[in-house]
Amino acid sequence: MTLHSSVYSSSDLLPALDGDLKTLNFLQEVVDILLAYIVESFDRSTKVIDFHYPNELLQRNNWELSDEPETLDDILISCRATLKYAIKTAHPRYFNQLSTGLDMVGLAADWLTSTANTNMFTYEVAPVFVLLEYVTLKKMREIIGWENGRGDGIFSPGGAISNMYAMLLARYKMFPEVKEKGMSSVPKLVAFTSEHSHFSIKKGAAALGIGTESVICIKADERGKMIPSDLERRIVEAKQKGYVPFFVSATAGTTVYGAFDPLIAISDICKKYGIWMHVDGAWGGSLLMSRKHRWKLNGVERANSMTWNPHKMMAVPLQCSALLVREEVSGLMQSCNQMHACYLFQQDKHYDLSYDTGDKALQCGRHVDIFKLWLMWRAKVWRVFTPQHTNVCFWYLPPGLRYVEDKVEKMKRLHKVAPTIKARMMEYGTTMVSYQPQGDKVNFFRMVISNPAATFEDIDFLIEEIERLGQDL
Repeated sequence: MTLHSSVYSSSDLLPALDGDLKTLNFLQEVVDILLAYIVESFDRSTKVIDFHYPNELLQRNNWELSDEPETLDDILISCRATLKYAIKTAHPRYFNQLSTGLDMVGLAADWLTSTANTNMFTYEVAPVFVLLEYVTLKKMREIIGWENGRGDGIFSPGGAISNMYAMLLARYKMFPEVKEKGMSSVPKLVAFTSEHSHFSIKKGAAALGIGTESVICIKADERGKMIPSDLERRIVEAKQKGYVPFFVSATAGTTVYGAFDPLIAISDICKKYGIWMHVDGAWGGSLLMSRKHRWKLNGVERANSMTWNPHKMMAVPLQCSALLVREEVSGLMQSCNQMHACYLFQQDKHYDLSYDTGDKALQCGRHVDIFKLWLMWRAKVWRVFTPQHTNVCFWYLPPGLRYVEDKVEKMKRLHKVAPTIKARMMEYGTTMVSYQPQGDKVNFFRMVISNPAATFEDIDFLIEEIERLGQDL
């Protein structure tokens, strides 16, 4: 860094007097570090990860917080070290999670958002971002199929919170007194979801005081789709026990198999019994953007609410999750969550107060997640999104297991194969893929293809690496 950065500290940067040039030089150095990392992330000759075990990584760099400020040179060194050991999630051979890749327009939008550094609770402090959220949520509701984009919605810190919002609204609509009087004022509530659904449904029930035992898991077929007849059977059973069914969460794109629950059949059951229908489309909701694949969500327009995570299949930088609500009753989210804080939501402001969206959120401070989605949408036009929704689950049988006849012994040893290969994979750093068990199935690899940079050659590379790393097992 120029200007003898070894003797400068953050106190020499803006808003310090005459801090302009020092600030420009420092930020240019940071940008140069970021740009080098971005280019390296797409280079297939580089590692996905420079893996070290936690204790080793703690010792390799000084991560401790000191009592004295460090120089700007030290700060730049910390930036380089952080990225050196970071996972290159934009790497074409990173298949480990549902959220992969790095979009350049989205990245630029994230930089702008951090520069603006404002809060989403009122139009007063975030006028453009509040309007963009209004416009984008309306467009997303139109794509779902809700007439004229009617309804409500909010961007939240991830799909788990969006799902919890849906459960919260369903409970409030059925028993509005619960907001003030708590769970002791309502009967025993039960919710229903697939046995393959995301764990956030149970976590939301725990957080809301409903309890995980009140979430009834519905059987899935061999492809991972909820079985509607089992859903209806369990609803009837619950009602006979005196419980009140209030919420059904169907999944559009399960985390492991990528399965889509039969939404039309589920919506018929929900309508029959007067139950709020939610669609967790955190992973699969983006298929609504595809003319070729949106049929997999047929019936979503009949749902009361939907979770949709653009930070997954649409490759919007983390985090970007929306809860969308189709509700004829005006202001359900507002009345459910508002607390009328007079220091933020004054009722005598000089503009339309409906744009002060913060009181319908559970949070007070809310990060600006909208701009990266909105800017990418402008850059790409939504009709160009034609993703293939792909979860590929498979076992690798190493040579030492291929001729084992004892099935119990074979499954016991196979259960250890994926974790062993994954550990070796991370130590070599060449690629990354996830693994897990499911039900009675022992550990298998779960490959997710959502990175726009990935090619068939990268997939072949992964398979070859698995074979190479597992030859001796």
